[in-house]
Amino acid sequence: MKLLSVDDARAAMLAEIALLPAERVALAQSIGRVLAEDVTAVRDQPPFAASAMDGWAVRSADCPGTLRIVGESAAGHGFEGAVSAGEAVRIFTGAAVPRGCDAIVIQEDAERDGEHVRAPEVAAANFIRPAGGDFKAGAALLPKGVRIDPWRLSLAASAGRAEVSVHRRPRVALLSTGEEIVEAPAKPGPFQIYDSGVPALAAMIEGWGGAVIRARPVRDELDAVIAALRQADADLVVTVGGASVGDHDLVRAAAAQLGLSLKVESVNVRPGKPTFFGVLRDGRRLLGLPGNPASAFVCAEMFLKAILAAYQGAATEPVTITARLAQDLPANGSREHWMRAKLSYAEGGVTVQPYRDQDSSLVSVFAASDALLRRLAGAQAASAGSAVEVLPLPRA
Repeated sequence: MKLLSVDDARAAMLAEIALLPAERVALAQSIGRVLAEDVTAVRDQPPFAASAMDGWAVRSADCPGTLRIVGESAAGHGFEGAVSAGEAVRIFTGAAVPRGCDAIVIQEDAERDGEHVRAPEVAAANFIRPAGGDFKAGAALLPKGVRIDPWRLSLAASAGRAEVSVHRRPRVALLSTGEEIVEAPAKPGPFQIYDSGVPALAAMIEGWGGAVIRARPVRDELDAVIAALRQADADLVVTVGGASVGDHDLVRAAAAQLGLSLKVESVNVRPGKPTFFGVLRDGRRLLGLPGNPASAFVCAEMFLKAILAAYQGAATEPVTITARLAQDLPANGSREHWMRAKLSYAEGGVTVQPYRDQDSSLVSVFAASDALLRRLAGAQAASAGSAVEVLPLPRA
C-alpha cells in the first residue's frame, strides 16, 4: 500500500468502487451524465429523401429543358402529388423530395419564367439526401457508458428521445483542513492564505459528473476533523490537506477513529506523494489529497476523475497523447513526475514545453498549463524532439 505506482494506486482505488444505480432524467437535464442504456433509432433519419438545397425538384431525364411548375415542397409541408414528365416542384432545404423526382437543380442554376422553369442538365441524386442517410431504424446510436455532451444530446433528440436512463451522480463531500486556509471574502490573517484548492476541485467534480457537498474549512483539531468526517453524508469523502504525517496532519488519525481500512497509503508520484485512499467502517470511500493546490489537482486528474467515472460506468483510464519535447530534460528521480506543461500545434505535430518551476504550491503555473507531461520513475535524460507521454487538460 505504500508508494504504489500511479497505475497500481488507481487500480487499487477502482477495485473499491461500485457502479451507482440508474435513474431516468429528461434529455435536457442529461448533460454531463453517463448513459446507463443504449440509445437506438426508432426510425430512419431523415425519414424521407430530402433536398440539400433550395431550388427545383425535377426528373433528371427531363433536363435540360423547360418544365411546368406544379407545386411547392417546404420543410414540414411536402408536395402531396407525384411529378410527371415535364414537370418541376419548387423545393426548399430539408423538404421532402416529391414522388417521381430524382434530382435537385439549385435555384442559382435555374431560370423561372412565370409558371415554367428552365433547368440545365443535372445528374440523378444531385443534392438529394437519401432516406436513412444519417442513420437507419434500429441502428445503435449511443452505447451505455458514454457521457452526454451537446452533440450526443442532439443525436438522442434526433432519435425522438425525451428522456434517457443515466447513472446516479456520485455524492462527493469535499472537506479542507488547515488553520492557514480562509475562504474569500473573509479577510485572511497575517499567516493565512485564501483557499484556492477546494473551489477548483468542486468545479472539477461537477464537470466529471459528481454532486458536490462542500463544508467550511475544518480547524486543525482531531475532534473537529472526526466530526467533519462523520457528518459527511456522501458516497465519497474527499479531504484536501492534512494527508501527510506531520503534527498538524490529522486526517488519517481522524479517519482511523471511524474505522478506516487503508487501500492506498501513499503514491510514488510527484507531486502528490501523501495521497491516500481507503474505506470507512460505514462503507463510505475516502480519498485524501495533499493540501498544495498543484498536488491536489494532479492527483485529482490521476485518481478522483477515474473514481467518479467508475461510479457512473464511464471509461476510467486517462487518455494520453504522444508529443515531442521542446527542450532537453534531465534524468528523472525515483518518483513518477507529472509536470505542468504547455502544448503547441504545428504542421509537424504536437510539441510540449514543461514549465521551469514545478513547485506544487504555484497555482499560476497550473492556470497557464494545458497538459501534464509524464516522466516515469527513473526515466533517463530526454533530448529535445524526443517522444513523450502527455495528458491534455481541458481548456476553453
